[in-house]
Amino acid sequence: MASIFNNLVFLSVLFHMTTVGFCVEDRDLLVVTVATNETDGYHRFMRSTRVYGLKVMVLGMGVSWEGGDMNLAGGGHKINLLKEALEKYKEDDKKLILFTDSYDVIFTDGKDAILQKFDSLEARVVFGAEDFCWPNSNLATQYPRVSFGYKYLNSGGFIGYAPEVYKIVSAEKVENTDDDQLYYTKVFLDKKSRDRLKIKLDTQAKIFQNLNGQFSDVSLKFTEDDTHITNTVYQTFPVVIHGNGPSKILLNSVGNYIAKSWTQEDGCLACKEQMFNLGHLSEEEYPRVLVSVFVIKPTPFLEEMLDKVERLNYPKNRINLLVYNQVALHEKLVDSWAEKQEKNKLYSSVKLLPFGGKLKEWHARNLATEQCLAHGCDALLNIDSEAHLDNPDTLKLLISHNRPVLAAMMIKKGQAWSTFWGAINNEGFYARSMDYMDIINNNRRGIWNVPYISGIYLIQKSVLENPETRPNYINKLFDADMAMAANMREKGVFMYVSNLDDYGHLTDPDYFTTKYLYNDMWQMKANKYDWEQRYISEEYWQALDVKNLNEMPCPDVYWFPIFTPRFCEELINLANENGEWSDGGNQDPRLAGGYENVPTIDIHMNQLEFEQEWLWILRHYVKPLAEKVYLGYDSAARALMNFIVRYKPTEQPLLRPHHDSSTYTINVGLNRPTIDYKGGGAHFIRYNCSVVNTRVGWALMHPGRLTHYHEGLPTTEGTRYIMVSFIDP
Repeated sequence: MASIFNNLVFLSVLFHMTTVGFCVEDRDLLVVTVATNETDGYHRFMRSTRVYGLKVMVLGMGVSWEGGDMNLAGGGHKINLLKEALEKYKEDDKKLILFTDSYDVIFTDGKDAILQKFDSLEARVVFGAEDFCWPNSNLATQYPRVSFGYKYLNSGGFIGYAPEVYKIVSAEKVENTDDDQLYYTKVFLDKKSRDRLKIKLDTQAKIFQNLNGQFSDVSLKFTEDDTHITNTVYQTFPVVIHGNGPSKILLNSVGNYIAKSWTQEDGCLACKEQMFNLGHLSEEEYPRVLVSVFVIKPTPFLEEMLDKVERLNYPKNRINLLVYNQVALHEKLVDSWAEKQEKNKLYSSVKLLPFGGKLKEWHARNLATEQCLAHGCDALLNIDSEAHLDNPDTLKLLISHNRPVLAAMMIKKGQAWSTFWGAINNEGFYARSMDYMDIINNNRRGIWNVPYISGIYLIQKSVLENPETRPNYINKLFDADMAMAANMREKGVFMYVSNLDDYGHLTDPDYFTTKYLYNDMWQMKANKYDWEQRYISEEYWQALDVKNLNEMPCPDVYWFPIFTPRFCEELINLANENGEWSDGGNQDPRLAGGYENVPTIDIHMNQLEFEQEWLWILRHYVKPLAEKVYLGYDSAARALMNFIVRYKPTEQPLLRPHHDSSTYTINVGLNRPTIDYKGGGAHFIRYNCSVVNTRVGWALMHPGRLTHYHEGLPTTEGTRYIMVSFIDP
């Protein structure tokens, strides 16, 4: 008896396996889509079908589209193309047709998962569903009641057996300009047709996830080898992700991850696709690039930015250089730089657009595109003046990643401001995407499809030469960067940003004052990194290291490298431009008491409008040095007396013995001993110890009030300049 029972169980299991096998493995699934052009969205769609091994039939490729603007009512052309294609399958009961749009759709799984989900819905045809009754909201009351789920049909994706699907698309005559969603809606709302053809809606997004209006319903689910979309409301894992209506930017965002594009285990898998290898090319075979440099606003540290463009590691004879400047402050610098490039004759060509002409930014950027095509270039590299190419291989890297429009990810140091936006709001302005901070902090590395780029980006020839995709920097009253991005989005051209490599950084021009002789000198807060690169000695950081001993030429007198020679030269020039040197007498109206006990010929920092900036320097660069050598002392780095002293044999060559009104003093040499002057120095009387030939940019630090009674030694030739601060008086 037990043997008979076991045999029956075995036969039952075998029958069940055979039945399931027929339902899943033996049926043929054909994905059908309509695409009249090979857009970026189409290529993404096709990639996702290849990833999961889906068979695809593409209808309409190369055919003139007659379905109207798909942002409005229309799309009947899709029905007619599908009807014609299904003619040969209309009797095939084992053929399943999954029809979907292509430009705004991504698959996240393969045949087995799709058919399993389809079978669970127990229907012959299943349409995707959404929360909007479109295009005719008056039909909402005619829909069957849905207690838990999306209520209304969306025609961007449906699946069904070929005979039933054919009956649906051939039920009535359709004009190409008719609305496809309205057509399918009417079929579904006809209860007789709905029951006869067993049509259902995928109300809980088991197969089809329409994203419009459902941003809060979905999230990414990371697994070891893939990334999927999960509907957190209905706890489902949809397979066909549709960026319907205005949700295309959201689709682009999640599309950076799904379909095995990016995983937590392996990072960016899609980044390894489409690579262009420069390694096998000779320099003469490198792609020709038009490099366009745009100076649109007053920009700090422009000199270094231009130098980095010049240092790009790319054959200059394969570069055509275009330079545009509309800032009077930078005219001399930009003109001289461009003239130098032209004189060196290393670039294939150099074109400096005339300053002060009628050519506005929008038209100048469009002109760059025209110039690129005229030179027969393979790509256009746009560089704005804020973008510092710290990595000289940036151009090579952007070319090798081989995307139609690709920006290099750069940020303003210490800020979240970057060369891209991860999302935009309804007005087309910045919105924070779910992964923005992870990308700019390099927690996630990859190549990201984004709705806006700026600053530094490469546009490929394929985009430039096609009038339908060519960049245009004019759109309503938008700024040029906003206009370009908006136009690209409207044309369906994907814009990417890469943080696979470190390319450089952005300067911050928002707080750039333009009224001084050396405006960059005032940028230590807004652009600290660049300010340090130019003005703080490389040796400073070694001097600050606790493992390194500092020079002590006299007891408790230390020497530190702090500033670069350029800082010192510019500080001298600022003082001389100001010209309001004191007369060296005891009466000094600049002081609160009006009297100076040990006077010098000097200019105070507040006369140069540099007092607060100098105090900031003391706190950030001098205070750490003082606390290193004077152990246990916590310096407040306060200073009431900060001044540049001038010594000349013909006016004031020396300074009599004195104590400084400070806890400690710094004395920075600003110009070159034995070259700019002879003599000078400090003599510490109690220790009978002198420090002479002070070094440019080096600070002599010594205690003030009590122990280090000292004098200034005579300057015998030339003019000696020093910068003095009495700290913690």
